[in-house]
Amino acid sequence: MSLFRLDASIRGDQSVSRAVADTAEAAWIRTHPSGVVTRRDLVASPVPTDAWSSAVMGSFTPEDQRTEDQRRVLALAKQLADELVAAEAYLFAVPLYNYGVSQHVKTWIDLLLTDSRLAPGQEPLLAGRPAALVVTRGGGYGPGTPRDGWDHATPYYRRFFGDMLGLQLHVSEVELTLAENTPAMESLRDLARQSLDAGHASADAHGELLAKHALTTGAVR
Repeated sequence: MSLFRLDASIRGDQSVSRAVADTAEAAWIRTHPSGVVTRRDLVASPVPTDAWSSAVMGSFTPEDQRTEDQRRVLALAKQLADELVAAEAYLFAVPLYNYGVSQHVKTWIDLLLTDSRLAPGQEPLLAGRPAALVVTRGGGYGPGTPRDGWDHATPYYRRFFGDMLGLQLHVSEVELTLAENTPAMESLRDLARQSLDAGHASADAHGELLAKHALTTGAVR
């Protein structure tokens, strides 16, 4: 059994999204102790920001006429797609940055979609496979808060992973992650701890769901 894990937080060991994803991964490993975890850390190994444009141009260029750069980025797109195709389950740990999608994640997604197997309009190759999505937000974005509606990333992640890739998506959300280190948010720290505890509990449950789903369907693939 194999699990693909994606991380995109720039905070390293202080990252909440990574910590919550660790909980989901641990739950998956409890069922698959000898399973393989393929990791893609978009901060440690970022996808080049110019890769997408080169890959798009390369895909419209006859193979014998492609530049070395086009061949390189198309090979990278294939590698990224291969990582997804080979997995039985998925774990995506993605933070909200500046009210939108992390640039690291968006660059990765754009390049992925240049691979013909995952291109828009194709039958979803990964349809029905289970995925856990961990979303973290530094502030509060729920109904009634001053920033209600400002989270433009989570709907995009749901649309891409759930609707475009066809994954069976389970979402864990944690808010107010900056409260502990932000004096102006001191009054929100109890709520932040509650949100974090709920996120870990959700991630643990989702990790088990991924494991059980992959266990029952992986042999068929």
